[in-house]
Amino acid sequence: MMLWELFLTFTFIGAFSFGGGYGMLPLIQQEVVYNHQWLTIQQFTDILAVAEMTPGPVAVNTATYVGYKMAGVLGSALATTGVVLPSFVLITTLASIVIKNKDNPRFQGAFQGLRPVVVALVIGAAILVGKDTIVNITSVILALIALGLMEYTKLHPIFILLAFGVLGIIIY
Repeated sequence: MMLWELFLTFTFIGAFSFGGGYGMLPLIQQEVVYNHQWLTIQQFTDILAVAEMTPGPVAVNTATYVGYKMAGVLGSALATTGVVLPSFVLITTLASIVIKNKDNPRFQGAFQGLRPVVVALVIGAAILVGKDTIVNITSVILALIALGLMEYTKLHPIFILLAFGVLGIIIY
């Protein structure tokens, strides 16, 4: 039963999320933390940090972790398959339509309309995670410094994550 629930939940997430892994985060949080209560908000925030540091898309890494936590290796495989299956089917099916209609003004207009929504989903994910993570002046300062480093330096995000992980160990 848990295996089926993991597969269906992550297939739902994969089917109704746009904008890649970051666009999926609000729905993943809603389903995993609030609807099914498979993770606490703290566990969810922690896995996002790990998912960022490991290779692969954040949504796939999160699905893999949740599936493993709930039902072992098979749960991990089913949750991961569920989250990628809708995109795989959709992209495979629509590839020829996109190629045939790439110059169609209505088609281009649809994509123009989707772009701001994707940005809103990413900002929404940042707000959802941030409100439970940035809880004191120290965390605000750390977040702003990390944002500044990502925006204004050529440092790779992995190095910033590792450095702030070490800093977090020292501070907290």
